[in-house]
Amino acid sequence: MRAHVGDQLVIESPSTGAARRDGEIVGLHHEDGTPPYDVRWSDTDEVTLVFPGPDAHVHHLDHEAPGTPGTPSGQGPAASEPAAAPRSRTPNPGDMGRRLVAERRRHGLSREETAARARMSPDYLAYLEEHPADPTAATLTRLADALGTTATALRGGGMDLPPGQGHALIHPEVRELDPDECRTLLSTHGVGRVGVTESDGRPAIVPVNYEIVDDMIAFRTEPGSVAAAAVGTEAAFEVDHVDETMSLGWSVLAVGPANAVTDPDAARRLTERAHSMPWVGGERELWVMLRPERLTGRRITPADR
Repeated sequence: MRAHVGDQLVIESPSTGAARRDGEIVGLHHEDGTPPYDVRWSDTDEVTLVFPGPDAHVHHLDHEAPGTPGTPSGQGPAASEPAAAPRSRTPNPGDMGRRLVAERRRHGLSREETAARARMSPDYLAYLEEHPADPTAATLTRLADALGTTATALRGGGMDLPPGQGHALIHPEVRELDPDECRTLLSTHGVGRVGVTESDGRPAIVPVNYEIVDDMIAFRTEPGSVAAAAVGTEAAFEVDHVDETMSLGWSVLAVGPANAVTDPDAARRLTERAHSMPWVGGERELWVMLRPERLTGRRITPADR
């Protein structure tokens, strides 16, 4: 193992191959670049002396040569990229890796074509696409230029914007979900939206934290709230997931009668087994159970060609 100052040392999980810890090599103890190294860890910002074990490898980043022999400067693969970065048998991409793949496929580019545009080896691009990784700003900028996007977008900047502003898939397919698939997606828990009719007759939709209990949707609120208007009525409940980068997503709609949980012991058990507290805080002691009588859903995926 040899390294330069500025390279990244990555410690991988032996079971998954995913990055378990990483840091920047900030000091060498041998002129030939062999261990040990002084490493500044990304999770603590502390510098420690490291003797890398068999689960460690080095990413040689940002040591570009002006060009490769016989290749105009700036046109060939960067000399800094590893010829063959260690890769696990089962790809475990991070969010950035998925964005790289999505952008590359959106432009109809192969991995080799993209690597050539970004002046890096295809093996290193494969590593970035298939593993949670943290390339340097220079590497990310080259990739963004090659894909006609920005480094900020590849890192996920702007993900707090309302979904739906991305590009549509070239060949989208909308598939209806059967009730079993809908139940599976509902059971992931999280945040959903309950649709009610308020006392003045106006429709309203509010987000709530929810649980799935015996195939029923349970959420807690406070008496007199908008969500509490569901009690004693037929209400609608919707949950979805949108992947803006990949232009994929699904939604599930449940419709059925909603009733308050009046038994104190039952309410206490619901509170004890809840996966999360209501995000809005405060006293939310009214549990509402919605029994789905109609369960439908849709999923958008790339069409098989």
